[in-house]
Amino acid sequence: MRQATGVVERIQSFNRGRDPERLLLKYKAMHKDALGFFRGTCHLYSEDWPISSRLNETPSVWVCGDLHIENFGAYRGDNRLVYFDIADFDESILAPCAWDLTRLATSVLLAGKNNGLKRKERLSLCNVFLDTYALALSDGKARWIERTVAQGLIGSLLRKVEGRSQRVFLEKRTESRSGKTKLRIDHKHTLVAADDDRNRVKSFMHDFAEEHPYRRFFKPLDVARRIAGTGSLGLERYTVLVEGWGRGGHVLLDLKFSSQSALAGAVKQQQPHWTSEAERVVAMQRRVQAISPAFLDAVSMGGKSYILRELMPTEDKIDLKAWKDASDRLVTLAGDLGCLVAWGELRCSGRDGSATTDELIEFAHHKKWRRSAIDYAEHYEDVAWDDWKQFREAYRSGVFKVLSEGWRAAAP
Repeated sequence: MRQATGVVERIQSFNRGRDPERLLLKYKAMHKDALGFFRGTCHLYSEDWPISSRLNETPSVWVCGDLHIENFGAYRGDNRLVYFDIADFDESILAPCAWDLTRLATSVLLAGKNNGLKRKERLSLCNVFLDTYALALSDGKARWIERTVAQGLIGSLLRKVEGRSQRVFLEKRTESRSGKTKLRIDHKHTLVAADDDRNRVKSFMHDFAEEHPYRRFFKPLDVARRIAGTGSLGLERYTVLVEGWGRGGHVLLDLKFSSQSALAGAVKQQQPHWTSEAERVVAMQRRVQAISPAFLDAVSMGGKSYILRELMPTEDKIDLKAWKDASDRLVTLAGDLGCLVAWGELRCSGRDGSATTDELIEFAHHKKWRRSAIDYAEHYEDVAWDDWKQFREAYRSGVFKVLSEGWRAAAP
């Protein structure tokens, strides 16, 4: 339900205590356009979700929670093959399936508007997404997008990233200093980490390595603050350079603090007991994706939970600038995204309170919910656009400049 507090105050309250340097980068990305704003404000979507709506009567499933057009991407799985799937599960939770459907549809409307698509074209893409989702759900079988036959924008992306070299990736992200390989601080992917943080992460990695059969692989060489995503920018996150395979075959790891889902206060479904927020995120990623990235693990450092995984050169997303000259391929993309969402729900069906496969198949055969989903996406497109304009005005007036003093004491 829409909050009485102004959008500026709600954003400031939600982001209080974050690393100011990266928080400024988040606000800059949110200021750029309405889609960037939408990406960085999942908490607003959660706070605005209607208490009484037909959408709440849709089957309970394990949702991504922050599903949008840019939360899909290419990556290399732990079997070393390249996949395209939902990429981020920080907000994952048991919720009505309409949550992911309407959020993705809203992002399609916003992205299309940013790229000059007419409203009729944008709504057509949303309908293709929902129709294909229902068709894939009714099939009752979880599949994945095959790399060799992938079409359109996804096919082009997979072919582009599959040939990327780990050696070249490391050369771009590292440099030699005093005869040692160190992370390159480029202010695009990395920022300097404070000595205390660097030493804390290195100590954790040493302890982690001691309990792992490949101890030398996880030997830490360097640590930097990581810049990635939009919604999570400002939360504690590191790039860790480890020994890896040795002789130049080093590996980069992502160590990311895991906070409570932004949806936690909005959903009514009974949630399982997780030992940590990171366990929740990792469990959902392993369940939803066809194949998960290498070294994906929930870990603890200093009493707080983190997600650990490998960083790879194959990680990439669809370039939304391509929308302007790819109308036919956008239809293929909308259908592919519908399939991916349905397949993820089917993989989780019947687990920890999620609807069973039979219940999902039955739901797919009904059509009234599709109109409700489109109506809400259209409504929230207008809400997000108006909120963004308020934010943009406040940003330009300097309201969102962050004071650096004292932020660490308030950080989660």
